[in-house]
Amino acid sequence: TTHYLFIVVVAVNSTLLTINAGDYIFYTDWAWTSFVVFSISQSTMLVVGAIYYMLFTGVPGTATYYATIMTIYTWVAKGAWFGLGYPYDFVTVPVWIPSAMLLDLTYWATRRNKHAAIIIGGTLVGLSLPVFNMINLLLIADPLETAFKYPRPTLPPYMTPIEPQVGKFYNSPVALGSGAGAVLSVPIAALGAKLNTW
Repeated sequence: TTHYLFIVVVAVNSTLLTINAGDYIFYTDWAWTSFVVFSISQSTMLVVGAIYYMLFTGVPGTATYYATIMTIYTWVAKGAWFGLGYPYDFVTVPVWIPSAMLLDLTYWATRRNKHAAIIIGGTLVGLSLPVFNMINLLLIADPLETAFKYPRPTLPPYMTPIEPQVGKFYNSPVALGSGAGAVLSVPIAALGAKLNTW
């Protein structure tokens, strides 16, 4: 039972991480301006989550299953926005499944070699995901038209126009916390490892 509960926790949490890593691309009013950032964040998060999940189970096909879970979650979110009165194209569901299938195919073709899955499969995901999602965005309504007709009800600070934000980000608790955490995590981890050896 614990084994299956762990699989569920990994699937749900890593899915939410991947979705939030590119949350702003789902809203078509920001689709083109954030496409490069989206491509990097989503391909990275997909590979990290899918590889971890796939190696945990050892079964080719798990990455595609993982991408399917994310797709279903996002379609639910799309339906929620649509239910609130926003247009069908207001939220765009990213195309994860074909890239995840390439990852699974690599894992299967290399006889479950985890290093080949990471290097070759990761490269295939990084190359294919932007292409699939560019095609996906070409098939929806004009993002700028959507932006002017249906602006997002709230915008996070990093999505607001840059002029009013000058100097504000550097004083924010979030920025200070993340910066301090990044700087302190390495020496703290090293200290923990050292204490463990004593």
